[in-house]
Amino acid sequence: MQLESSELKKLVEQVLNEMTSGNTEKVKEEVINKVQQTNNITSDSNIEEGCIEDITETDLKTQLLVENPADREGYLKMKQNTPARIGVGRAGVRYKTLSSLRFRADHAAAQDAVFSYVSDEFLNEMGLFTVQSKCKTKDEYITRPDLGRKINEEGIDLIKEKCKINPTVQILIADGLSSSAIEANLKDILPSIVQGLKGFNIDIGTTFFVKLGRVGVMDHVSEITNAEVTCLLVGERPGLVTAESMSAYIAYKAKVNMPEARRTVISNIHKGGTSAVEAGAHIAELIKTMLEKKASGIELKA
Repeated sequence: MQLESSELKKLVEQVLNEMTSGNTEKVKEEVINKVQQTNNITSDSNIEEGCIEDITETDLKTQLLVENPADREGYLKMKQNTPARIGVGRAGVRYKTLSSLRFRADHAAAQDAVFSYVSDEFLNEMGLFTVQSKCKTKDEYITRPDLGRKINEEGIDLIKEKCKINPTVQILIADGLSSSAIEANLKDILPSIVQGLKGFNIDIGTTFFVKLGRVGVMDHVSEITNAEVTCLLVGERPGLVTAESMSAYIAYKAKVNMPEARRTVISNIHKGGTSAVEAGAHIAELIKTMLEKKASGIELKA
């Protein structure tokens, strides 16, 4: 809590008056007491056990940031229909402090999603073995997209050793541009896909994880395993709305350098978009349709 400017002005005036009258000890004691009272005032709702509340956990759609809106209900109803930062209010010509801090926090979360890695503990828990693209570092991954589309030599050997060859469906996971998306959604979406495919009696290959992998890596994996359908679950480029959005890229008999139009994409898989469980069920049905029509991408819609 901060002293109001008018209150601070009165305190300064009092200090000056008392100092000129020689009663400095009294003034000193009053100032110390005032400062201590200010410092001792804390908000239990914002600080708990020494930790400040995480403002990114607050749903932007429920925040009323405009002072005295003419139509409060209409304002909140409008916010429910978009993830955009509308009606954030202002202080003069600037954003309010809360809006500015939230913007910076969401931007930081997006950066963390790009530059962090999916933890080994998480991958072990999911029972996935790991191979790596030809990228050696995150910086190389960002600057050399071409290297992220191919598995390195050690990875090729490991896939041939551990994976079923000639599967009907090959599922793989890549971190892409958001490791956060993988850890947020994989536990729900992967079992949903597997359960759906098993319900259709569709053969599934050995699922694994590709570190520093881009979308095109699925084509290389398809050629290595000779899968009929390849399904890649990958982290999307994060934004200020969410850093946890995942996409599924699916292709029938994918080949290296094939046209992008042969891929079918399901995007915006996250808690604020299409839920992971719902997306998984849809992906299983989509794969079944691809196998029946022997096509994917724009050819599937023709």
